[in-house]
Amino acid sequence: MAWIKTISVENATGKLKQIYRRIAGPKGKIDHILMSHSLRPHTLDGHMRLYKNVLHHNANQIEKSMLEALGVYVSMLNQCHYCVEHHYLGFKRLINDDALAERTRSAMENSKLDDVYDSRQVTLFHYAKKLTLKLQDICEDDVIEMKRAGYDDGEILEVNQVIAYFNYANRTVLGLGVELETDNIGLSPNDNDDEENWGHS
Repeated sequence: MAWIKTISVENATGKLKQIYRRIAGPKGKIDHILMSHSLRPHTLDGHMRLYKNVLHHNANQIEKSMLEALGVYVSMLNQCHYCVEHHYLGFKRLINDDALAERTRSAMENSKLDDVYDSRQVTLFHYAKKLTLKLQDICEDDVIEMKRAGYDDGEILEVNQVIAYFNYANRTVLGLGVELETDNIGLSPNDNDDEENWGHS
């Protein structure tokens, strides 16, 4: 499941057991990326709070499907198969259009984002790519480009945090050899109105 020891649901005790109960999906399933934190439950708690508030919070103004799309794109850039598959399914479920989801994935894979996104939206993907692959070259002009496209500072912050989160998640997965689950992937804590609800569905 990973290159380090992980603690199963059956063997969890104390704080870890409490957190597992909060994040469990159907049939008590725990995503492997989350289980990879099991030796340090406090980092699992931190991961979930960041994830829930960055991607699944009702105060976000950027459409959730766009935030998921940015996460898929960042994960592709980092060659993190685990996060691509999980979040592509989440994106696909959100837009409820299988054909569009497939076109979007193809556009990301072939660097043809303008096949499915307008020029305004493409600025977000440009920022995501630069922040992920050429961090040292980021400058104020990159933020100005998004402002000129019509995004306000709060929306830019949301985009920045999603990109930063996925780079963190990708490095957790790749750095610990976390393996993709064989079933029930793509679940997430979807109750955007309750930031303390971490249950996956």
